[in-house]
Amino acid sequence: MFRVRSNRFFLTGLFCCLSILAFCFPPQKNTRRQYIDLYAKIAIAEMNEYHIPASITMAQACLESSDGNSTLATEANNHFGIKCKSNWNGPSVRKDDDTHDECFRKYRNALESYRDHSEFLTGGMRYQFLFDYNIKDYKKWAYGLKKAGYATDPTYPERLLKIIEDFQLYKLDENGASLSGVEPGVGSKLIVSRHDKRNGNSSSDPYLVRNGAKRNGRKAFFAREGDTYEKIAVEFSMKESRIFRYNDVNPGDRPESGSIVYLQRKRFRAPRGNDIHTMRVGESLWTVAQWYGVRLSSLCRKNRMTGSEVLVPGQQISLRYKVAK
Repeated sequence: MFRVRSNRFFLTGLFCCLSILAFCFPPQKNTRRQYIDLYAKIAIAEMNEYHIPASITMAQACLESSDGNSTLATEANNHFGIKCKSNWNGPSVRKDDDTHDECFRKYRNALESYRDHSEFLTGGMRYQFLFDYNIKDYKKWAYGLKKAGYATDPTYPERLLKIIEDFQLYKLDENGASLSGVEPGVGSKLIVSRHDKRNGNSSSDPYLVRNGAKRNGRKAFFAREGDTYEKIAVEFSMKESRIFRYNDVNPGDRPESGSIVYLQRKRFRAPRGNDIHTMRVGESLWTVAQWYGVRLSSLCRKNRMTGSEVLVPGQQISLRYKVAK
């Protein structure tokens, strides 16, 4: 009996000592430089997949997560402060923000958070105009995010630009190439893109030359002036029939400059978080299908349409689920 009580007192005392030590010596926080070194490689990889400047992704992550030290980052792996929205069905946490007890997305790891950030930007219609900007024009992207309503802080662009310029993050946008000339520690261990590793020289890959970006998980890029689907098929060594099928077009159709061209078959539904699209002036069911990376036939089935209907501004289109009769 005496031994049991002694062990109990010993464990209690040990717990108290550890608690005091944890209070006196809390876990060390990341510095901004350390955080950039940890995640610059992911930002570059996301740029190569989704055509979002790595400098912007990295600066947003630094700002939104307080360099990985925020409660959202440490407890929910949420590095971009992305809220649940009404159609989020994944895990979540509650936190006061613009209003009391708001819902924020929770991820298994930081990589999931970075990927969801990429899909969040590429999957939302309000961010569409950003992808018309040069991938190296981080200033336009910073102010474009404010214009699109990404954050309510009126100084959001300036705060992003300060991070980018203080830490020379614009070097990350050089096609994922080296950060030569950057101060030691600024992502220097994480600068080789997987395209460079795989191909040795990425300049020979037409997908990279075109600044390809994934849409709904499918390879795509933005057409240039003078492009035709037939020329694109030759450029990418593909059968014309596949290009036509992947983009729901017919022989003789021509892509408009700036329109999306797919190099893989589109999916049956839009990315998670995009349940409904409200039609705008000048849009058609085909343009909606292209933007969200959804097969036109699937969009027709979901909305019980033939594809020949005249749609009007304000009309709602289901992107993920079949509408009720």
